Amino acid sequence: MPSLNLDRTVQAWSSIAETVFVPHTEQEYEHLVELLDSLIDQIGEDETHPLASMMDVISVLIENYEAEHVLELDEIA
Repeated sequence: MPSLNLDRTVQAWSSIAETVFVPHTEQEYEHLVELLDSLIDQIGEDETHPLASMMDVISVLIENYEAEHVLELDEIA
């Protein structure tokens, strides 16, 4: 695994941190869902697309939020 160049990582992260983040509110969650929908429209199932791994990361962030904040149908009844 290549060594981490922290300066380059800070610069790269700073440019996307407002777009990719751990959601803590319903509004942030919905922002990520909209972003994921846009990525799916653009990428489809092309696993070689440069943003395919970003789509995977956003999917995991959404799943984690849903696991903590969205009630299952059987929990409502």
